[in-house]
Amino acid sequence: MNAQLSKKIHRVAEFMANWGTVVVIILLIAVFSSLMPNIFPTRANFTTILRSICIVSIMAMGKTFAIAVDGIDLSIGIAATFSCTLVTALFVWYAVPTPIAILIVIVAAMAIGLCNSFIIVKLKVPPMLATLSMSFFFEGLYLTLAGGGAISETMHMVGGRQAIGTISTAFKSIGRQPWIFIITIACVAFVHIFFEHTKAGRYIYIVGDNPTVARLSGISVGLYKTVAYVMCSFFGCIAGLVICARTGGAQIGSGTGYLMPSVAATFIGVSLAGKKKANALGTFFGAMLVGILENGLTMVGVPYYSLNIVKGAVLAIAVTMNYMR
Repeated sequence: MNAQLSKKIHRVAEFMANWGTVVVIILLIAVFSSLMPNIFPTRANFTTILRSICIVSIMAMGKTFAIAVDGIDLSIGIAATFSCTLVTALFVWYAVPTPIAILIVIVAAMAIGLCNSFIIVKLKVPPMLATLSMSFFFEGLYLTLAGGGAISETMHMVGGRQAIGTISTAFKSIGRQPWIFIITIACVAFVHIFFEHTKAGRYIYIVGDNPTVARLSGISVGLYKTVAYVMCSFFGCIAGLVICARTGGAQIGSGTGYLMPSVAATFIGVSLAGKKKANALGTFFGAMLVGILENGLTMVGVPYYSLNIVKGAVLAIAVTMNYMR
């Protein structure tokens, strides 16, 4: 009997380790639905939840690359803010056409990833310290670009001159339904296919698991770490573009608030389906868990300024379970 009981407990523990994220999501939906039966389990509210996790999910896709190589990128929030600020400035101050402005911003944001990877790969600085230092550098850069303030249409520039450009309606549409959902799904699908069905994705996993074995196998560890950090900044850029489209401008620190939820989503999703490594679907479910938790707690009356307590606790639990495993 003891052996059978032990096997059952082991199977339950293994199931929860693999599918605990999905189970917790279902439990949260059940609890909040019972507490607020006329508000929470409605189509409008679930649409709100999905819309609220879109930017977190996009940014978390970038974090997935960094964690896959056993690193971390603390500059992705600044990459999003920098991209949002730069694209708004190009639109509003210089009336740059939308495709050209987007291309410029993507190139500039990927340069952040190159800077990170150079410091990490070539100078051998730990990823946390390298990306933290780049966060301060690019934060100062975007604040200098914006003159220390927000950028919006019809604003008065330095010297009293009024801004000449506008943000196109087509660009603003990517921050609304259904385009924001389509972009998020496309990002998740791309990352999933990249890691599950391409040689580069498998090599990144090998580099993250054991760089020594990867090097002895002929895999360029530095190259694939560089790819990972550049892709991280790329998805930070996409998140920044969506933020600009949603808000119609650039605010100070507009992307930094998404950093902690994206980190939590990535670590929560590591264990999904027994992957035990960063993966796109797990990250998306992690973002969903964070979004449902935040939405439900807000509805039951938890003040917005107290939500970080819960987010921090969720992140601490996710990181602890990941390292315990």
